[in-house]
Amino acid sequence: MAWKRITALALLATCTDESFTGYGTGRYILHEIDGTTYGANAVLELGEDGAISGEAPCNLFSGALKSPYPWFEVGPLAVTRRACPHLGEEQVFFASLEEMTLAEVSEGVLILSNEAGREMVFHREP
Repeated sequence: MAWKRITALALLATCTDESFTGYGTGRYILHEIDGTTYGANAVLELGEDGAISGEAPCNLFSGALKSPYPWFEVGPLAVTRRACPHLGEEQVFFASLEEMTLAEVSEGVLILSNEAGREMVFHREP
């Protein structure tokens, strides 16, 4: 995982904007968590103003990023309260998202990771 931190820090040195604005704002679809294909639909949107929002398998959410790129720290999230058959997958999504501490954006792929080796892989929405 150290190579990811070095890569992200090298990318940070090339851009003067310390937010996601200079790296990869937009909508990203979750494809896998920890190397396993994610079986439900989840979308993460990174806004130019440091906002984070999206659609978990059952509910909408919004909040703010608390750290500059390449670090990833989500502030408290506001989440709607709808029930659906995918609440288990949604709990995995939110628990994983809260554990992520580092972000890397490259060629339409967003990888969130942490020092424990956990990883979430998103692809930019076409």
